[in-house]
Amino acid sequence: MLSLHILTITLMLLTGVASFAQTAQVDPGVKPYKRVAGISGNLNSIGSDTLNNLMTLWAEAFRAQYPNVNIQIEGKGSSTAPPALISATSQLGPMSREMKSKEIDDFEKKFGYKPTAIKVAIDALAVFVHKDNPVEGLSLQQIDAIFSKNRKRGAENDITRWGDVLEPTTLEQSFANRPISLYGRNSASGTYGLFKKKVLQGGDYKDSVKEQPGSSAVIQGVGSDKYGIGYSGIGYKTAGVKALKIKNDGDGKLYEPNVTNSLTKKYPLARFLYVYVNKKPNQTLDPLTAEFLKFVLSKEGQRVVVKDGYYPLPAELTYGGSRGYLLGL
Repeated sequence: MLSLHILTITLMLLTGVASFAQTAQVDPGVKPYKRVAGISGNLNSIGSDTLNNLMTLWAEAFRAQYPNVNIQIEGKGSSTAPPALISATSQLGPMSREMKSKEIDDFEKKFGYKPTAIKVAIDALAVFVHKDNPVEGLSLQQIDAIFSKNRKRGAENDITRWGDVLEPTTLEQSFANRPISLYGRNSASGTYGLFKKKVLQGGDYKDSVKEQPGSSAVIQGVGSDKYGIGYSGIGYKTAGVKALKIKNDGDGKLYEPNVTNSLTKKYPLARFLYVYVNKKPNQTLDPLTAEFLKFVLSKEGQRVVVKDGYYPLPAELTYGGSRGYLLGL
């Protein structure tokens, strides 16, 4: 069964949160990358659009270390990663969600073992509105009633106007009767699937959702539409939009999609970002793929995560941490 306990971080990992969480700095315990000799060749990456910019930045930084490496990146959605790994058209399968059971079964049917998932960054799946929108936060029930036909979270009424969620103040009267414009991703996107499962509880999206081919298109749509709302990874945030606080069902409080709230799971839509690889059991990865992943999980690689607007991993999950040793990195 697909696990959606988005950030099951052990008590040992949480002891390091205070040192870097507030400012999204790289954990001091993350090891720096050490260049090795003899690395060259071609790497292909096919998968998540959410990770597209991040993969590109990693590739550029890695090529600065190894000029004889060529890296091709294609980001059309997480659902494109498993078939690419199965067909061996890519060595790297970036995904903004965990693989589904069917995807894992298809891989195992071909190779006789499961694919290996490597956590590479932390994302807060954010709900964005125009920067001038007076709304500051919403509950998951309200978001469900805005985006879903079914309202599986129990909202009594459909939410179609901003007046359905705004307090009736003079400042907000200009918004009150305005219809809400909906922006989302297409079904190839892992973000589309996670939002559907986590927020809509498996319900159907409204027909009025304007499906966009990429995360940047969602942000551009919302940023140019004063009455728009959409969802995307936090790394795509621009000055034209703002990320709403979301109410945690556990304590009923609104939480910002920041690194602290993501690490502690108070922000309800935090998630890991992954790169999947084809690693045979008890064998190491090929040198080029292994070095790229070492770089991604190094201090330099995690600085790239911060640069791109996502949140870096605790040291335990990086190169030199126990997870890195388990993977043979």
